[in-house]
Amino acid sequence: MKFNQPHRVWNFHEAKSHFSEVAERALEDGPQMVLRHGREAVVIISASQYKKLIHPKESLVEFMRRSPLYGADDIEFGRDKSLVRR
Repeated sequence: MKFNQPHRVWNFHEAKSHFSEVAERALEDGPQMVLRHGREAVVIISASQYKKLIHPKESLVEFMRRSPLYGADDIEFGRDKSLVRR
């Protein structure tokens, strides 16, 4: 799943004191970035976006089966025969 850039950047104390607004904006507008000491700390996203992240629509096997190379028998992988490094 691809996310756009966060719609709003909040400093930590602002996000803490306006948590209801941060959560509402995450639901309506998309990801909300929270900074701590001027650095990116956390991103608040909706539960539906989170579920899409942890449960992709297709498995890795399904993804690989969609490859144009799936089932090709004539692919050869070369091997480097140089000496092993120390």
